[in-house]
Amino acid sequence: MGPAFGLYTHIQANRRRSAFLLAALFSLVFLLTLAGALVGAAMVVEADFAGYVQLAAHTTLAHSPFVALGVAAWVALAWRFNQALIALAVPSHGLSRAEQPQLYAMLETLCVSRGMTMPKLAIAETTALNAFASGVNEQQYTITFTRGLIDALEPHELEAVMAHELTHIRNGDVRMMVIAMIIAGAVSFFCELFFRIAGRGGPRLGDTGSGDRKKGGAAGAIALAFLVVAAAWALSLMIRLMLSRTREYLADAGAVELTKNPDAMISALRKISGKGEIEGATSGVMEMCLDNPRSGFADLFSSHPSIEDRVEALVKFAGGAQT
Repeated sequence: MGPAFGLYTHIQANRRRSAFLLAALFSLVFLLTLAGALVGAAMVVEADFAGYVQLAAHTTLAHSPFVALGVAAWVALAWRFNQALIALAVPSHGLSRAEQPQLYAMLETLCVSRGMTMPKLAIAETTALNAFASGVNEQQYTITFTRGLIDALEPHELEAVMAHELTHIRNGDVRMMVIAMIIAGAVSFFCELFFRIAGRGGPRLGDTGSGDRKKGGAAGAIALAFLVVAAAWALSLMIRLMLSRTREYLADAGAVELTKNPDAMISALRKISGKGEIEGATSGVMEMCLDNPRSGFADLFSSHPSIEDRVEALVKFAGGAQT
C-alpha cells in the first residue's frame, strides 16, 4: 500500500482501474442470469447436462438486452435516490451554519483553497466515531459526521477528517463507491431471488421421468447454477473491496495536502480506532466511512487498511510523528 500512497499523482491510473473493476462488477448480473436460466431449464426441460448448458447460454444471450435495461434502470433510480437510501441505513439530518459555525468555517476554507463547490453537512445522532461522504454530483455531495465524532475530536482533528472526506469527493471515490454499492445491491438481490426460486423448484427436480442420465443432467445443471451464484457473490465482494481499500491512503494524503498537518490526521485516526461501528448501517455504507472496523478473519476482506497501517504511511510519507 505504501507505493500507492507515494504515487499520489498517479490517481488517474487508479480511476481507470476502478472503472474497469466497476464494469466487471456490472457483468456479474449476467452471470446470475445464466444461473437462473440453468435452474429454469432444469425445471421445465428434459435434456442431458450439455443440453442444459447450451439452452441456458442461448436464453441468457437472448435476454441480455432486457437484463442490461433492467440493471440500467436499477442504477438510474439508485443514482437519483441514493441519498435517501443511505439515510434509511444511517438516519441523519442537515447541519445548519447556526448549529456548527466552526465546521462551516473549516469547510469554506478548505473548499476555497481547492476551488471546490461546498458540499452539504449532515449529522448522524450516534455515539459511534465516524464520518462519510456521499452523493454522485455537486447537488448531492454531503459530508456526514456522527455526533460522537464531533464530541470526541479537537477542531484541528475535525478539519483533518473533513479534508479526508473532501479528497474522496475530489478524487471521484464517493461517486465510484456509491455506484459500486448500487450494483452490489443488485447482485445481492438477484442472489436472494435465485435461492428462493431454486428452493421452490428443488423438490420437483427428481421427477423428470426421463431416465437416470437426464436426471443426472438436471442435478448437474442445478449444481453448476449454485456454483455460478456463489462465484458471482464472492467476486462482487472482492471487487467492492478492491474499489475502496487503496483509496483511504490517497484520502489521508489529500487531508495532509489540504491541512498541512499530518499529526492531526494521525491523532484523529487513533481516536476513532475501534469506535466507528455505526449500529444499523449496512456493509455498503460502512465501506464509505472514515473507518470500517474489522475483527478476526474479516481482516482479509476489509474495505479499509488498518489504522496502524494508515498511521505508518502518514509517518513514512507525510512527515507525521508517532505520538
